[in-house]
Amino acid sequence: MIFDLLTFTLIHVILSIVGIIAGLVMVGGFISGTRLNGWTGIYFLTTILTNVTGFGFPFANILPSHVVGGLSLVVLAIALVARYWKHLNGSWRTVFVATAVTALYFNVFVLFAQLFAKVPAMIAIAPTQAAPAFVITHLFVLVLFVILGRASVKGFRSERR
Repeated sequence: MIFDLLTFTLIHVILSIVGIIAGLVMVGGFISGTRLNGWTGIYFLTTILTNVTGFGFPFANILPSHVVGGLSLVVLAIALVARYWKHLNGSWRTVFVATAVTALYFNVFVLFAQLFAKVPAMIAIAPTQAAPAFVITHLFVLVLFVILGRASVKGFRSERR
């Protein structure tokens, strides 16, 4: 490893936070029907790097975070094809928006999973992933992203450049 574990973790977390912020701005653009190419590029770059660096932590077994990271990379690859190869033509516009929002959801899902695993106050209210606070939080995030996804698809259909 090029960096010590603490530095590597910091880089991974910063990439993740920047990716989530850029993704939320990008989704705001989708909803308003505005293509924000710069924010979208930052989102793709940092989210891909977040997923890739997630595999760089020491592990003995495949963890749920690896599965989510792998799924996210597949979804991001589809989004990149829709945006840069298919140029949002026809149904690729909807595919792009849906996959970009899905990858953002995966990032936020992992963020909350990590918060519940690492922050003492959150561990206290949800010591396991079966705890009601954990489950309710993730259901809330899922519902929020379904709503954001639908609004994004609807808004981006009437895109203003």
